[in-house]
Amino acid sequence: MGNWHLIVVAWIDGVTTLFALVLGLVAFVHCALQRADAFPAIGTLQKPAWLAIIGVTTLLAWFGRGGFLLFTLIALGAAAFYLLDVRAGLKGLTDGRGW
Repeated sequence: MGNWHLIVVAWIDGVTTLFALVLGLVAFVHCALQRADAFPAIGTLQKPAWLAIIGVTTLLAWFGRGGFLLFTLIALGAAAFYLLDVRAGLKGLTDGRGW
């Protein structure tokens, strides 16, 4: 009973990793479905660069889930940045309202 904090930390790590994997998968699929010429139009990295960043960080989060939370946090940051910034710019560009 004295090591209850290890169980709590394991649960938090597990939930965080699961969230990072789902968010990374959503961001990767969204990025893969976008037109490649839209990325330079909004002034961001090229589509292959975003696919590589999101894909590699998500894979690192998956393989580093045995207790190395840094990879998970990096994957969360990359996917969240893509979805909150780049996706919004792409949406504004493609719906004709501007970004």
